Amino acid sequence: MLMEKSRPQLSADELQQLRWLLGGLLILIAVSTVAYMDVDAWLLAIVATAAVVAVVLRPGLPARVPPLAHRLAFPFIAVFAAWDYYTSAELLPAMIHLDFLLLVYRAVSYRKKRDDLQIIVLGLFLVIVAGVLTESLTFALHILVFTAGTLAFLFVITLTESGMTAGVAAGSGMEPGKSSGRAAPPAWTAVHWRHLFRRLREIADWRLIALGGALFVGVVAVSAFLFLVIPRFQVNSGFFLDRLMTKRSRAGFSDSIRLGDVVDIQQDNSIALRVDVSDPSHIPSMPYWRMVVLDEYRDGEFRTSRRLKDELARSTRTTAYLRGLPTASGWPVAWTFYLEAGVSRYLPIEGPYQRVQFREAQQVQENARLRVVSLRNDPVTMTAYRVEGLAGEGYVPDRFFAEALRRAQRIPPAPVGNAGRPGDSGQPRNGYPLTTLELPGRPADVAALQRMAGQIAAGGVQSAAEFSERARLWLTGRHAYSLQVELPGGDRDRVVAWMESGRSGYCELFATAFTLLARAAGYPTRVVTGFKGGDWNAYEDYFMVRNSDAHAWCEIFDGRAGWIRVDPTDGSASGNSGAQAAAGQSGTVVRRSDRTWSARLDAVRILWYRRIVSFDQRTQFAVIAGLKDTTANLGAAMRELMGSTLRSLRSWGNGPRAGWRILSWFSGATATVWGAVLLWRRGSSLWWRRAGGSRRGKMDPVRREAGRWLRKFGECGASPVEDSAVLSELQRLRYGSRSTWAAPTAVFRRARRAMRKHARIR
Repeated sequence: MLMEKSRPQLSADELQQLRWLLGGLLILIAVSTVAYMDVDAWLLAIVATAAVVAVVLRPGLPARVPPLAHRLAFPFIAVFAAWDYYTSAELLPAMIHLDFLLLVYRAVSYRKKRDDLQIIVLGLFLVIVAGVLTESLTFALHILVFTAGTLAFLFVITLTESGMTAGVAAGSGMEPGKSSGRAAPPAWTAVHWRHLFRRLREIADWRLIALGGALFVGVVAVSAFLFLVIPRFQVNSGFFLDRLMTKRSRAGFSDSIRLGDVVDIQQDNSIALRVDVSDPSHIPSMPYWRMVVLDEYRDGEFRTSRRLKDELARSTRTTAYLRGLPTASGWPVAWTFYLEAGVSRYLPIEGPYQRVQFREAQQVQENARLRVVSLRNDPVTMTAYRVEGLAGEGYVPDRFFAEALRRAQRIPPAPVGNAGRPGDSGQPRNGYPLTTLELPGRPADVAALQRMAGQIAAGGVQSAAEFSERARLWLTGRHAYSLQVELPGGDRDRVVAWMESGRSGYCELFATAFTLLARAAGYPTRVVTGFKGGDWNAYEDYFMVRNSDAHAWCEIFDGRAGWIRVDPTDGSASGNSGAQAAAGQSGTVVRRSDRTWSARLDAVRILWYRRIVSFDQRTQFAVIAGLKDTTANLGAAMRELMGSTLRSLRSWGNGPRAGWRILSWFSGATATVWGAVLLWRRGSSLWWRRAGGSRRGKMDPVRREAGRWLRKFGECGASPVEDSAVLSELQRLRYGSRSTWAAPTAVFRRARRAMRKHARIR
């Protein structure tokens, strides 16, 4: 066609302005990933945000950048990236910082098409890395917003490039670093955003919006289908991103803790662990999630002894599951743990277990006697694992330790006055480190501990359990529980001095004091750190364990076959109040039910973990089988419905006066269909006339005649320059509103004369 329908359109400058705006918004979307990506890039994110906001509000600012800055930009970025990697020795954070710098440079420079495509690639890298490292629900929302922004950005880029001639492109000023320094900015930078938004509203077409929405929905649907049907692939391990970055456990959940480390964790109320139980009735009344076992004491600090750490390190292997020892609880109950990154490489487990299974093969360390499971490195992403045959009765069997005690001739209970000799209690005996009997090195501290242990054991003690109860009551009777503690000074052992002072203390002090008292009485004792309790999410039925639930307690050897859990505190250390009791099938389970908005949001997050993050091949087959069964059941239901409908029609037709009923029904159906057709034709004709057309060519003879003359002009190749006035009048008659029409007869007469003139020239 020679002529096109006249519609409101954006000018070339307005397209450039919209392109500039969408590019800035896409950079902001990518930069916002720093909010949930555990990488120290806040300063660069703030700089990038400020730069994008400034150049979007004032597009003429990049023209003021001198040419020297453009020439030095990439050398500076390369030197900064090399220095960043050299100082941090971590590749992934250095790559993320480099990405931020490149986005900042692209934000403050006039861009061509290849530079806009670089923004998409750089932003997509940040979104993907954030999703791989966090595996959070925020990533799903982020990738959807980024996808929608990218589709709109690419559409505007295509319109801009296709609507620009070579001369316009050369003069648009979109290429970075090649302007004449502080020359005048391009003409399109004189933007008034309110006017641009008003123009966008004017040209908005519901068909275009519907097409874009359908394209976005199609992309999401295809992605969901591919996620469902393709073989399972762990993205984080596939890209090795977790190996390009290191992370340290929180102090208090490592193999060495100082007094106050656990208290620091208790100040944080964020969720550290989620526990999904297949049968909630098996949850203990107060669960203790064991993580780290500490047996060696030195100057107010508990640590895992070198011998036990070496045993754990030698057990390192790459596997997807661990086989524990048989327990009395059996196999039916499955516990699924979701441990957030940055907590610890030691995995919280409630007690002895039969099997631990991971979503993929990992480098795992296990000490079967201690019932401790650890990853080789601190995880940088959420760690999910499944435990079966879990026994949470607070008792850890350890016959090997009993045998070592017998060989060393140190069978407890020993007389109070004979235990804890300095330089003797912690020495290896027959290849086993008896560090669970160590005491402080100063004789005055040992004498004070023996005196206090003698007071507790006055009148005779028969078992470790009896001594534990006496020592617990003795400690809680003399010391209140508090997170704000000031330890006594001086050269003496701080824990021993605290026990003599009667001051309040926190869980670590209670656990350390109990351990030293039990050792002074001759009972092997060790400290355990982990979590105590948790909140029950009433929306998705799972345990939420917060960092504020961090706790320290003790395990004392019973002298025969295992370790007994002892919590020396008075119970006030277990986080929030408001406990509620819920009846279980096998007893009363005490749960603190959480129905707050934060619990509701966390329920959405655990739903994401269950259905998306933990979507393995077994779940994939189950979903596909479920869809197949649903389709088969739906087909059977449809066939049954059709059969019952036919049977009803047959019985209805065989009834009395069937002919009259059939005729009435047919007449009513015909009238309904005919009315619907009339309404449809009426509505479609109105829409077509508003669009400038005519129904069957008979609605408006003037428009039809104008269209016929336009076709003639197109077929004969009439010159638009010579016949511009006639063509403009014909185009107005064909596409314009009636208020703009001239006299149709005079227009058609001039068109006939122009056509004859053109025929004579040919």
